[in-house]
Amino acid sequence: MPLKYENIVPWGRNLNEYCKMFDLSQEDLSKKILGCGDGPASFNYEATQKGYTIISIDPVYYFTKEQIEKRIEETYYIVMKETSENADRFIWKSFKDVNDLGRVRMAAMKNFLQDYNKGLEEKRYIPGELPRLELKDNEFDIALSSHFLFLYSDNLSLDFHIEAMEEMLRVSKELRVFPILDYNANLSKHYAGVVKHFGDKGFDVQEVTVDYEFQVGGNKMLRISKM
Repeated sequence: MPLKYENIVPWGRNLNEYCKMFDLSQEDLSKKILGCGDGPASFNYEATQKGYTIISIDPVYYFTKEQIEKRIEETYYIVMKETSENADRFIWKSFKDVNDLGRVRMAAMKNFLQDYNKGLEEKRYIPGELPRLELKDNEFDIALSSHFLFLYSDNLSLDFHIEAMEEMLRVSKELRVFPILDYNANLSKHYAGVVKHFGDKGFDVQEVTVDYEFQVGGNKMLRISKM
């Protein structure tokens, strides 16, 4: 089903956050990385500036720069208000307060917008969505999924999670998913099923504690690798 404009809620994270969320080392960054659902993150822009090879896929890339920018303006203060009202769900260590979070997020999204049209031309930003990717087998070393799988467990079924992860592992050697909690900061109801499915299929499945925690208890990543 095509993504509708009114359903877009842009919220971008930066390179530093990606490195912490996904435990990305300098060696990892030197590999070919696919970001699934990156949205308006500045990860691709910042990493490209440093000479790394990053491809981002997201249905939001079907929209123009102007449409995405307008939607950021329409939703920014709504997200900020919701975050402020639920401040106790978050750990204010990486960010001083809600206003500091907003500043960092907006800076990331502005960098993304600055890079967006060039990135489309260079095919660093590719319109598309899980669970189907128009990519070749084993085209990437690492695939990343940030704040999508597990987070929206009430909206996405276990079958969808498995199908999406199998697809990412078709196109990459390794998959990293962060966080493993749902939107209410509970361990995703699909987590155990996902771990069992890929463990039974012979993948190396690891739960990794990372140096990033904003959502209370959200400092763990799932890493699945081909043996």
